[in-house]
Amino acid sequence: MKRLAKGFYMALGMFWAVPLPVQIWDDKSMSLMMSFFPVVGGLIGALWWGTAELLAFGGVHIILVAAVLAVFPFFLTGFLHLDGYMDTSDAVLSRRPLEDKLRILKDPHAGAFAVIMAAVLFMMQFAALYVIVETGEYFVILVIITVVSRCAAAMSIYCLKPMEQSGYATMFKQNTGVPHKIFIIILTGIALALAFFLAGIYGIIVSAAVIAGYIGAMAYAYRDFKGTSGDLTGYSLVIGELCGLVALAVVGGI
Repeated sequence: MKRLAKGFYMALGMFWAVPLPVQIWDDKSMSLMMSFFPVVGGLIGALWWGTAELLAFGGVHIILVAAVLAVFPFFLTGFLHLDGYMDTSDAVLSRRPLEDKLRILKDPHAGAFAVIMAAVLFMMQFAALYVIVETGEYFVILVIITVVSRCAAAMSIYCLKPMEQSGYATMFKQNTGVPHKIFIIILTGIALALAFFLAGIYGIIVSAAVIAGYIGAMAYAYRDFKGTSGDLTGYSLVIGELCGLVALAVVGGI
């Protein structure tokens, strides 16, 4: 139990930008960090949902509500996944040989493709959230989106080959096995059941959109780099969540 608590706390320290009172690191608990990644996503989603309800209840103008909600989850993660999204976009859209793509992926400077794709992301995210806020339906599904996207991310880390240059993907995969994968499958099942309970078939559609968006983005990037990494995981997670938001906007308006 103590090791589980350490794993969860370490996951918070890695994937959560809110300062923690103390820093804890235990190599033996490191294998549990990705298992608790969806749990951290649940906390992020709960705050996202709560903020949406609070702003809507407070009568804040819909444009401002949508704008705040569009950037809110990125602030909670310290822009960790957005950084991976921009770096990977820069690399894969360069359409250069693998060595050049790897160099671009590790380049700390933002290139033109990174900026363009960030603009596209926020435009689409704002538009989707504007529709969601306007309809006022199913705000609670924001929690499901952040959990399901991280379940997909954890499973991809556990199942896919890490890039040789990726320290993070290799680190998170060490000392993991079938029990870790089963745990993620159980969490995914719970999230899907909860989505159906909260929004019926619409909840399943949104969850499926998140998973499909993640798998499609990861497959696209994995094909280019012949492996996965922290950046590719962030890239796929951001795209998966965007697909979930767009799906929620569509079904909420029906």
